[in-house]
Amino acid sequence: CSSIGCFSRITDVIHKTDDELAELAAAGFDGLTIGIETGDNDALAFMNKGYRAQDIIEQCARLDAAGITYAFFYLVGISGKGHGIDGAKRTAAAVNHTNPWLIGANMLTIYKSSELYQEIVAGRWQEETEVEKYEEVKELVRTLAIPTEFAMLGASNPVMIRGQLPEHKTEILAALDSVINDIGEERLRNYRENLHHL
Repeated sequence: CSSIGCFSRITDVIHKTDDELAELAAAGFDGLTIGIETGDNDALAFMNKGYRAQDIIEQCARLDAAGITYAFFYLVGISGKGHGIDGAKRTAAAVNHTNPWLIGANMLTIYKSSELYQEIVAGRWQEETEVEKYEEVKELVRTLAIPTEFAMLGASNPVMIRGQLPEHKTEILAALDSVINDIGEERLRNYRENLHHL
């Protein structure tokens, strides 16, 4: 075994000392996949994530110093209806201070068994339309200013997209435009509503 990868949260890093991170790196821990979800502090607070955008920047700097590489998962739609573009801008503003080798975007899919669905029923949160989610992804890609791989490959994404930034930014944005204009809300929503598991 030459390396050990794992899924992680920003709070997992917060609870480790610099010496502990160095020990983990020496033991082979590398290639963490961190579900940062968003850099939108309002959304992070509403979803009870336990950290803020500044924590993403600070803890990833500690991982960089320890020599532990990492990838990010971004959760499209977590900011809610009418806030996705701002959420994408805030996320890019934070992520542009970090060094992920990959940013993977996954679409928020809400099931009736979830706490978030109960927030919707209670009128405290609204889901973005499917087209809004893709507009949000476009803004994220447009405002990212670091070299990284960008991918939308999980089951929550009706269309798979992958490319290097900044080299393939134009092509990725064009692909997102095609999803919005050629597939459209009705077909995208039909996919989401019939997605039984992730």
